[in-house]
Amino acid sequence: MPDVLDASPYDALLLLSFGGPEGPDDVVPFLENVTRGRGIPKERLKEVGQHYFLFGGVSPINDQNRALLDALRKDFAEHGLDLPVYWGNRNWAPYLTDTLREMAGDGRRRILVLATSAYASYSGCRQYRENLADALAALEAEGLELPKIDKLRHYFNHPGFVEPMVDGVVRSLAELPEEVRDGAHIAFCTHSIPTSAADTSGPVEEHGDGGAYVRQHLDVARLVADAVRERTGVDHPWQLVYQSRSGAPHIPWLEPDICDHLGERQAAGVPAVVMAPIGFVSDHMEVLYDLDTEATAKAEELGLPVRRSATVGADPRFAAAVRDLVLERAGDERGLEVTPCALGTLGASHNLCPGGCCPARAPRPAAAGADSPYA
Repeated sequence: MPDVLDASPYDALLLLSFGGPEGPDDVVPFLENVTRGRGIPKERLKEVGQHYFLFGGVSPINDQNRALLDALRKDFAEHGLDLPVYWGNRNWAPYLTDTLREMAGDGRRRILVLATSAYASYSGCRQYRENLADALAALEAEGLELPKIDKLRHYFNHPGFVEPMVDGVVRSLAELPEEVRDGAHIAFCTHSIPTSAADTSGPVEEHGDGGAYVRQHLDVARLVADAVRERTGVDHPWQLVYQSRSGAPHIPWLEPDICDHLGERQAAGVPAVVMAPIGFVSDHMEVLYDLDTEATAKAEELGLPVRRSATVGADPRFAAAVRDLVLERAGDERGLEVTPCALGTLGASHNLCPGGCCPARAPRPAAAGADSPYA
């Protein structure tokens, strides 16, 4: 039997994700949840939903989260970590508030949260914390005893997140025709966000051009590119590029877009490109549509060979990384001397989001941070 690992004071882990439709009838209601408060007409949502209808109205994210849940539970059991794992979503069933209600009913009083977003930004961190505060407020209104909630730190540079991506890029390069393989460029892809949101991502002292969001992605891209060079013996040029822009055209967002980048690379005589979605934990809809469908079609139009490398998903190394993060945070809470595991130049991220970190345009309460009303 494995040694028993100590996760105290925590008594549960919550996997917190975005959610997605699981059938055609779910698509518009799901998009209404995502865009609530923005006044977007239903007809426009039906147009946006065409991405989902191409895949039968089903987002892959839910099955991918189920696979990650299985991987986490398997890893925890095999290593003697007695910590139940729950799952809640922001925008679709199982809804976060329902899951927290279940956890409170099960007597869970100290909860750690793993968000399926590895980097600092409003949409990737603080918005999840706002959702947690909303859910706690709903439970408080019902007269339930509230659990104390902490969020695991950003894990963008943990080896268990980085190493599977290295393997994915190496495999994708090997899939390219031999005559273009060594000259291939790597396009490290992540979600575009408004430049104003990027500039204010991370703690206040990191605000500035691109903020923590861009710096963290660049650090991961360098880590992967360096490891690929060591593995293959070839120094592949690379660039951080963006995808999935969804805002008004007059508002500046991070660029270049992946499709524009492919056109620029083809015009410059680059023989092939590997698209590496380092900004995403799993192959959800924005990967399947924006890269596998839209960007791949653009590359075919250009006559440019491309491959898309895999995301981390439910890789056992990522599950092991989550176990490591849980034990790291638990030890820190118990006052032990803990050495966080992190690659690259930026070091381990903060455990507790400070005030002013990734601010919202309109301030709202956010749990699991220094400014939480639910300390």
